[in-house]
Amino acid sequence: MYAVVGCSECSNLWIIEGRSETTQCPRCGARKAYEKRKKFVETDDAAHARDVRASMLANRQGEGEAFAKLDSFAELETDVADGVVDETEYLEASGLDVDEVEAAGERDPRGSTRSGSKQEIVKRALEALDEPTEDEIVAYAGERGVSAEYVKEALEKLTRRGVVSESRGRYRLL
Repeated sequence: MYAVVGCSECSNLWIIEGRSETTQCPRCGARKAYEKRKKFVETDDAAHARDVRASMLANRQGEGEAFAKLDSFAELETDVADGVVDETEYLEASGLDVDEVEAAGERDPRGSTRSGSKQEIVKRALEALDEPTEDEIVAYAGERGVSAEYVKEALEKLTRRGVVSESRGRYRLL
């Protein structure tokens, strides 16, 4: 059993499921006995209760005519669920090859095998290698398309900012 009820204190409308002895307005907190609440509709159908409440709210805002042209919530939910187009469908309908699009997303536009920014690659080297030297970090980053000059500058900046520490030629992330 569902009931669309109203609050005499703040004019809020809400739906109550079942029949409790008292009800409390979710907006203002006013508590009343269920029997004393103004019930606009009582129904066994939750969708019908939602439709009635929505219609009443639309009428309050002067949008009753526009609301009357809409389908019920249950029909709208079905339309939305049926009308969703997934990524693959969209790409195929656009005339694109889905496999090619996915492959392009995995490639670096500059043609290198690098994944991530140059600074991320330097940090990843610090995470992957155990207390590496500058030369080891340069080699790691170089395999991923990052120049030695950039690595040296990045290490210097990261050390100055306190992100990396250097001791006896060995680096580590803090």
